[in-house]
Amino acid sequence: MPEDSSREPLEELCSRLLRIATESEIDLDTARVNRELETRTLLDQLPDFIYVKDRRSRFVFANAAANRISRARLGSDLVGKTDFDLLDNETARRLFITEQEVMSSGVAINGLEERVRLPEGRILWLMTTKTPLRDASGQIVGLIGISRNITERKRQDDLRHGHARLLEMIARGQPLTAVLDALVRLVEAELDGIIASVLLLDETGERLMNGSSPNLPLAYVKLIDGFEIGPRRGSCGTAAWRREAVVVRDIQADPLWDENFRELALMFGFRSCWSSPLLGPDGRVLGTFALYSAAVREPTPLETELTAMATDIAGIAVERAHNEARIQHMAHHDPLTGLPNRAFFWAQFSRALHEAQRERRKVTVAYIDLDNFKTINDTLGHAAGDEILRSLAARMSNCIRASDLLARLGGDEFAVVFSNPGHDEIGVIRRLQQLRAEIARPVVLEGQSLVATCSMGVAFFPQDGETPEALLARADKAMYEAKGMGRNMLQISGRMAAEPRV
Repeated sequence: MPEDSSREPLEELCSRLLRIATESEIDLDTARVNRELETRTLLDQLPDFIYVKDRRSRFVFANAAANRISRARLGSDLVGKTDFDLLDNETARRLFITEQEVMSSGVAINGLEERVRLPEGRILWLMTTKTPLRDASGQIVGLIGISRNITERKRQDDLRHGHARLLEMIARGQPLTAVLDALVRLVEAELDGIIASVLLLDETGERLMNGSSPNLPLAYVKLIDGFEIGPRRGSCGTAAWRREAVVVRDIQADPLWDENFRELALMFGFRSCWSSPLLGPDGRVLGTFALYSAAVREPTPLETELTAMATDIAGIAVERAHNEARIQHMAHHDPLTGLPNRAFFWAQFSRALHEAQRERRKVTVAYIDLDNFKTINDTLGHAAGDEILRSLAARMSNCIRASDLLARLGGDEFAVVFSNPGHDEIGVIRRLQQLRAEIARPVVLEGQSLVATCSMGVAFFPQDGETPEALLARADKAMYEAKGMGRNMLQISGRMAAEPRV
C-alpha cells in the first residue's frame, strides 16, 4: 500500500475483517458475511476497493466503490461473480493466478501494482494488498483484498518519465523527427480517442509543413503538408497566424475552417481540433501542436494540460534543431558570402571524386580568381570590396545547378566543381564562359558602376589528376597561367581554351 495517512486505518479494517471471520467461524455464504460485517457502512464510504473472495475467487463481499464498477458493467453487484464476469479473459486470468497463489501459499501480497483494463477500454492502475482469510481452525477459506486506484499517480509518473526522456533525447541531439514522434506518441498514450500532430513553420514563415503525425491518415497528412497560414485556415493555420491557441469545438460549423479545409477534415472523420502555436524564446512562431477528435466537444482539463506540456517540449526541440542547423551552417559556410567554405569544399570534392570513380563519370574543377580585386579594396575600402564579393557570389550561385559545388576558398578566390557535367569538354567550357560573363557584368555600388573580371583555370578528372589535391593544384596553376597571359581569360590545364576574351 502507498505510504499515506490512510494506510493505518485500512490495515486495521483488514485485520478486523479477519477477526470477524475467525470469531464467527463464517463459511463465507453471502448472507452471513453481510450480517457479520459491522463496519460495512464505513467501508462503503471509502474510495478504495475492499472485497472478500472465496477459494474459487468468487466475490462474497464488495464495498460500494468496488460494486460501482460492477454495476456499470453488469448492472448488479459483485457478490457471486468472478473477475471473468467483469474483465477481459487475459486480465481476469492474471488476477485469478495471483489470488490462487496467495491462498495456496498463505503469504500475503502487499503493494502489488495491478493493471486492469475495463470493458470500455479504460485502464485502471491499482495498488493492492491481498491477505489470506482463515477460519477458526486456521484453514484458509478465501482472501481479503484492498485496492487503491493509483491511475492518476501512475499517469503523472509516466508523464514525468516521458518528459525526462524527451529532454534527454533533445540534450543528446537526437533527430528532431524522432523527438517529435516520441512526444506525439506520449500524448496519445495518455488520451482516449485523440490523434496528435505537430506542424512546423517553413523558413518563409508562411507555410506549415508536417513535423510529426504518425497516426493521422497518410492521405490527410499529404494534403495539408505545406498549406499557407491565415485567419481562416483551420485550427493550426489560424493558431500560427494569431500566435495564440485556437479551440474549434465543431469543425463543421466553425467559420475558422473555410470550405476546402472543412470538407477535408470531415472526410477523414474529424469533428473537433484544438491547436496551440509553438513559440521560440524570442516569441517567433515555430509551428503548431494540435489534437484531433472525432467527437464534437471542447478539450478536457487533462487534454489542455498535455497540450501545454507538449507545446513547451516541442518548442524547445524545434529551437534546438534550428540552432544546430545554424551552427552547422556557420561551420561549413563562409560568413560573408554564404557559400561553402574551404573545409566543406574539400570534403564535398573528395566525395564527388569517390562517386565519380565508382560510377566512371567525369568531374571538372575550375579555380576562379578575381582580377585586380586588391585595387578595388585599396581604392574604395573593404566595405565596398565585401559588397562586391557578396554580389558576385550571388551571381555565381544563380549560374550553377543543384548538382554543382561552388565555394569561396578565401579572399577573392573561388572554386566550382561540376560533378555531373552532362556535356563534353566544349559544353563545360561554355558553362564556364557564361559564369565569367556573369562576373564581368557591372556592379552598381552607391551609384557607381564597377566591373570585376576574373581569371579561370580548369582541370578534368581523371586525365589531369585523381585526387582533390592534384586536380585543384592543376586548376590553380592553369589560373595563374591565364593571369600571366593578360587576365580575364580561361586556361585549361596544359592548353589554352579555344574561346575569346570577355
